[in-house]
Amino acid sequence: MHIGLGLPVSDPIALLDWARRADAGPFSTLGLLDRLVYDNPEPLVALSVVAGATSRINVQTEVLLAPLRETALLAKQVATLDRMSGGRLILGLGVGGRADDHLAASVALRTRGRRMNEQLAQLRRLWSGEPFGAECGPIGPTPVRLGGPPILFGGFKPAALERVARWGDGFLSAVPPNWAGGLFDSVRKTWHDHGRDGQPRLVAQVNVALGPQSVVDEARTAIAAYYEFSGWADNMVAGLRTAPDEIRTTIKQFADLGADEVMLYCYGSDPTQVDRLADVIG
Repeated sequence: MHIGLGLPVSDPIALLDWARRADAGPFSTLGLLDRLVYDNPEPLVALSVVAGATSRINVQTEVLLAPLRETALLAKQVATLDRMSGGRLILGLGVGGRADDHLAASVALRTRGRRMNEQLAQLRRLWSGEPFGAECGPIGPTPVRLGGPPILFGGFKPAALERVARWGDGFLSAVPPNWAGGLFDSVRKTWHDHGRDGQPRLVAQVNVALGPQSVVDEARTAIAAYYEFSGWADNMVAGLRTAPDEIRTTIKQFADLGADEVMLYCYGSDPTQVDRLADVIG
């Protein structure tokens, strides 16, 4: 099973140090979250810089809020990063649920699911080289894989899980193992119900902080602030894994559920966590 790293967002400049350490280590993927009304770097821009500073590791949005973006420009941005990274982009997508993000983007919150379904159909067409419309030609560049980069969908509701089978390549789960198993089963069932060959890629996420107490305290504060809107902040803080044995146990639990990859998501800004986590999984 592969192990990736979710990058902290508090210091965009430090992400290059994180990326170079991870690229030299045993990690498979670097992930970055997305918000609009928040103090975080824009993920497609930031991951473009990260991809340029690395040579082998994948870069992944976790998850990009597609409904906040204009579709044609999103298609071009994604295809550009995919092409220039040599096909190392994995596009994690979600609809989001924060009212302020949608207000700032002038997008109705209540229509976000329908809007993303419409976007997905158009994105796949554009990445396959089809013209934008009767009076508009194709939008390049051509991505590495015709039809676009691999897409993972995050979410919990049936509509989100069905998108994996209809439009995607896999599922990104941001819940603990005792909840993830049921979601994985639902994704597999929906995948086969839609006649898809093979198996969906299953990616799990666990929040970690490894280091002195200051690193753990910083991570807890950052998680509480990020999830304050949801009413689940205390649960998310409680789920933080802060000891090597805890992290290994959680990785094994996800492996037993059939996960293909586990993303160790870091909210503390200390980049030496990369080396400590490499030792844990090594």
